[in-house]
Formats: sequence, structure tokens, C-alpha cells
Amino acid sequence: MSKIDQLIENYTGHIAVPWADLASAQRVIFCVYNENEELRLRAKTEEFELATKAKNHGWALFDVTNSFAEWMATQKYANSYFKKPQLINTLLPKYITYLGEQFQVFVEEKQCNENTVVAISGIGSLFGFQKIKDLVDMLAPKVQGRLLVFFPGSFENNNYRLLDGYDGWNYLATPITADTDL
Repeated sequence: MSKIDQLIENYTGHIAVPWADLASAQRVIFCVYNENEELRLRAKTEEFELATKAKNHGWALFDVTNSFAEWMATQKYANSYFKKPQLINTLLPKYITYLGEQFQVFVEEKQCNENTVVAISGIGSLFGFQKIKDLVDMLAPKVQGRLLVFFPGSFENNNYRLLDGYDGWNYLATPITADTDL
């Protein structure tokens, strides 16, 4: 069985457990996989959806892969920032606000409720722009059901590391890996 198939199986076992009323940070699930498996995971995202729906939960997928480029294209002085990329850091707080607003609109349009899994894919594209912990802290309260984060990186000793590139951080989310038997 491939690592991604094992991840799907472990996720299915977790999502089948009856849902308790939890704080927003405790309703977050991180599906952690090796960043080299990104294309395989994306090719099998529908299997996560099928597993979720088979357990009588709703599903909504929010992809942030192109969000920075889409947002940057709307900026009045985008060309100036491309000429002086060191200035982009001054815009990043506006970008995170944009992501939060887009996510809120998405959740409302999809009519997500306390029985819905809202999945986020493409967070590897935020590497260097945004700390995932800060993003999850902002988005989790907007989800009444479960927030599933497809996380390309590692989880060791209760620490998450995005793309194995930064020092990790500790988070309250439930980690699901291909190595974990639930």
C-alpha cells in the first residue's frame, strides 16, 4: 500500500469517530505527508472527499496554490514590487487578510456547517510568505465542523515542519500520517 493510500485509510478511520463539541483549534486535522508526494496526494484528493461523504459529512476544498499570484495581480503597484521584491514583505499582512476574506466567502458560499470538513490544499505555496500556524489560527474559528489541512512536511515529537524547511512549531491539531495506525 502506498503512503498516500495509507494516509487516506488513516484519515477515514479518524473521520468515522463521532464528533464531539470542541474548541476551534481542536477541530483542526493535519494530514501530514512527505512533500515529494504532493502530486500523488492531489491526484487522490477525491478519495478523501469520498471517505468523508461515506461517513455522512459534507466536504469543501479550498485551494490556496494560486492565491498569492491572484492577489498580487490585483495590487496597484505590483510591477514596482516585482522590481524590488524586498518590499513585498510590507504587503504580506494585507495578503493574509485577503486569504481570510476569501476563505470566509468560500465557507459561506459552500454553506459549510458543523457537519462539514473544510479542506485546505496548496499550503506549500505559502512557504516563505506565511506561517501556517498563523493561517490556521485565523481560519479555524471560521469553520464550524472540521478544518483539514493537507500538510506537506513532517510531524515529529509533536512538532510540525512545513516542507522540512523551518523549525517546527507545536499545534493542537490532530496529526494524521501514513505511519500512524488509528
